[in-house]
Amino acid sequence: MYPYIFMIFVVLFYAGNILVGKAMNDLPPLTIAFFRLLIAFIIMIPFGIREAWTYRSTFLTYKKPFLLMTLTGITLFNTFIYGALSFTTATKVSVLESSIPVATVILSVILLKDKLYFVHWIGILLSFFGSLWVIMNGQVFHLTSIDWNVGDGIMIGAVIAWAIYSIMVKKYMHLFPHYGVLLMMTGISVIILLPVVLLEWFIAGLPFLTIAKIMGLVYLGVFPSFIALLFYNRAVDLLSPSRASVFLNFLPIVTMTGAFLWLDEEITIMHLIGTLAVIIGVLLTTQVKVQKNKIDRQIENG
Repeated sequence: MYPYIFMIFVVLFYAGNILVGKAMNDLPPLTIAFFRLLIAFIIMIPFGIREAWTYRSTFLTYKKPFLLMTLTGITLFNTFIYGALSFTTATKVSVLESSIPVATVILSVILLKDKLYFVHWIGILLSFFGSLWVIMNGQVFHLTSIDWNVGDGIMIGAVIAWAIYSIMVKKYMHLFPHYGVLLMMTGISVIILLPVVLLEWFIAGLPFLTIAKIMGLVYLGVFPSFIALLFYNRAVDLLSPSRASVFLNFLPIVTMTGAFLWLDEEITIMHLIGTLAVIIGVLLTTQVKVQKNKIDRQIENG
């Protein structure tokens, strides 16, 4: 049960990431990505420094998968999201982000031979179309009339990056210490982004940070960048990339609710229909496996 609780908190923190990111969209995208990781790195030091040193030989032995996880899940994913938001709308970003579970499922089946039953596919597709229904307010057939641009291509990069990260987490994350690996991945990402963000400041000028923006960056560094990643990695380890990632279809719903509560945006009957579809889809994807395992154990015990 608690892997599902982990994923609920992941969705809450990532929805907060979108809402806070919108509130700070006047900051350059690389600046947001850099500072959130720098703050996360500083916070992780007391938690992970001893583990990172103790397991230093493990990091060297498995350096290729470790660096791939670092680049896809830490360095590129949110950097792509903030970059996409500079060119396209939050609605289109949400549309593309809702395809992450489907992309993860496809890669899981191909690379991990993850076994999914027909009802799981139904649940995944139902939750996917439910999230699209929420985002598009029931007008899902209008997707073809949207004017796509370069930001949408950047967002596709984010989808692919997170799907690859989820697969690598399932295969390799158990080899590394929980806090030490996040410290190392975040530190390397800070180093990678530093010259790029310096170039951004050279071109666009130094950013002006208000108290509100600093508070927002602290939130991004603590919750989406540290706690949510810790919970997500653990949930993928206990479940599978397919079943953990399907919870990300709740993101548009939680974001919509937050916008309703704090930004005075409207919730329509179409939103509620899509929400119901997502909930049913997630239940089909996660609970059917649980029931089958119970039946199998009962058969084995006679």
